[in-house]
Amino acid sequence: MKSVYILVNEDVVLSSAAAPLDIFVRTNDILRQMGRAAAFDISLVAEQASDIRLGGPASFACQRSLEEVPPKSAGHHQGLILVPAFDGEWDQLRSKNSAAIAWLKQHYEAGTEVASLCKGSYFLAEAGLLEGKACTSHWAVIDDMRRRFPELDLQPDSVLTDQGGIYTGGGAFSSLNLVLYLVEKFCGHEVGVRVAKNFSIHRDHMNQAHFSIFSGLNRHGDKAILDAQNFIEEHYGEDISVEQVASQVNMSKRNFIRRFKQAVQITPIEYIQRVKIEVAKKALESGKRNIQALTYEVGYNDSKTFRSVFKRLTGVTPQDYRNKYGRL
Repeated sequence: MKSVYILVNEDVVLSSAAAPLDIFVRTNDILRQMGRAAAFDISLVAEQASDIRLGGPASFACQRSLEEVPPKSAGHHQGLILVPAFDGEWDQLRSKNSAAIAWLKQHYEAGTEVASLCKGSYFLAEAGLLEGKACTSHWAVIDDMRRRFPELDLQPDSVLTDQGGIYTGGGAFSSLNLVLYLVEKFCGHEVGVRVAKNFSIHRDHMNQAHFSIFSGLNRHGDKAILDAQNFIEEHYGEDISVEQVASQVNMSKRNFIRRFKQAVQITPIEYIQRVKIEVAKKALESGKRNIQALTYEVGYNDSKTFRSVFKRLTGVTPQDYRNKYGRL
């Protein structure tokens, strides 16, 4: 039996802790119905064993404290620590949870596996567990994590990662794919399918790019590049080129590309594509039905190129995106 420790604090997102708890408990029920032994021994763990009251009208009864779950014990029982998402700013949570961060590091070094859901990846990164490893998180915090932890191999489009006993899940409810992945990894494919069907969770969502909101990537101090970004955003409906944008800010193409990438962290052509696709996403969400017309409205001359760029940046086709998020 695998010991699963769900790490809880007063800032935890309720669903991010309760949903995996429910899934692991239900997995045990399904295994018993199949005539097999339960696979998981689940505990809620907090810095101090007590009722942890959350920001909303809910609380968790944590049976065990960090001291009651020493690294040797969890490693001996093939343990897994699950770190849910949190609400609030990391700078505040980091100081409040220093003991938990140190505890995570000690456990992993002793052989315990560690998984994070959504923004729970901050805990793993702060503990130094993600250095050089492929990892993911909520799409909205990827830029912040890159600034704080430049040594990470962040995979913002991935819904889950698995490397060296470290697992990370994507944003919000997409991270439940990681919980299902762990169920299947430890209990087998048949059980994984049964659990997924029980909770009506699709198991084929391997990309979260279609959830992201293009933020403009304009938190830098290069005025000329900001002017270039503004020009791109104002002329998204045109077939603009990098040379055209460079001339708007009086730079050579070579110097412009170098300076743009240094400031924005992506190339000018990728920025142009992202702006166009974000406009297209908004149109599809609002009920735009004619994708051919939308192709020209965002400055593409042929639908094949538009569909190719759209799928590369979002993970789905324009038609699929409209079906998922468009108004009926």
